[in-house]
Amino acid sequence: MTALKSLMKPHRLVLMALFAALVVWCAMSLRWDWIPAYAPLALEGLWTTIWILVVTSILGFALAVPLGLAQAVGPWYLSTPARIFCTVIRGTPLLLQIWLLYYGLGSLFPQFPWIRSSELWPYLRQAWPYAVLALTLSYAGYEGEVMRGAFSGVAKGQLEAAKAYGMPRLTMFRRIWLPQAVRNVLPTLGGETILQLKATPLVATITVLDIYAVSSRVRSDTFIVYEPLLLLALVYMAIAGVITLAFKRFEDRVPQRR
Repeated sequence: MTALKSLMKPHRLVLMALFAALVVWCAMSLRWDWIPAYAPLALEGLWTTIWILVVTSILGFALAVPLGLAQAVGPWYLSTPARIFCTVIRGTPLLLQIWLLYYGLGSLFPQFPWIRSSELWPYLRQAWPYAVLALTLSYAGYEGEVMRGAFSGVAKGQLEAAKAYGMPRLTMFRRIWLPQAVRNVLPTLGGETILQLKATPLVATITVLDIYAVSSRVRSDTFIVYEPLLLLALVYMAIAGVITLAFKRFEDRVPQRR
């Protein structure tokens, strides 16, 4: 009931009316007859965008945890490389990283006969492994710095109490340190995942057919510009909305520290 009252405020009603009018105008005035011909390709591109987002976010976070831990409490020979990695990743454009991996490693691998004769060669000839690697490293570089702060922010008294109790380090990390650090960075993690979504169109520059690449193909084939871009914006907004709701629901389920 409270949410309904908040929704019925005058300024919200005006905004909803303007949005509805814009939707009606787009539906009536713009061209949408190209959608049936490109729908199968668009679904393929949407699936590519989603699985790249999910895989790179999971792998990137898995790499960010040791990167953050090494920077927070690791010895110098672990913390220094981790800090350098995060600095380089955050200080260089993602597009440059994708091109260096694709045109660099992609042109280097064929020079080794043992690679060309291996079972990995059919995959290394494609573009998507380099896109996944670049996006994973990028996510890990940003989240590694976030996790460094999260690990440093866990109360030292809890860790000292666990040590005094005789808890093994691995158990202490798994039950106390990591859960509290992840809980503290959940809002930031959700925002970084949305940024990762908005970075996925860059994979189209190395011939990966994501949803952005499909919209570019529609524009080049039909010379229709605005309609594919508007539909593309709605798709990204819908995915971002799902990510936001998922993280909000997860935050509500995580018990807060008392």
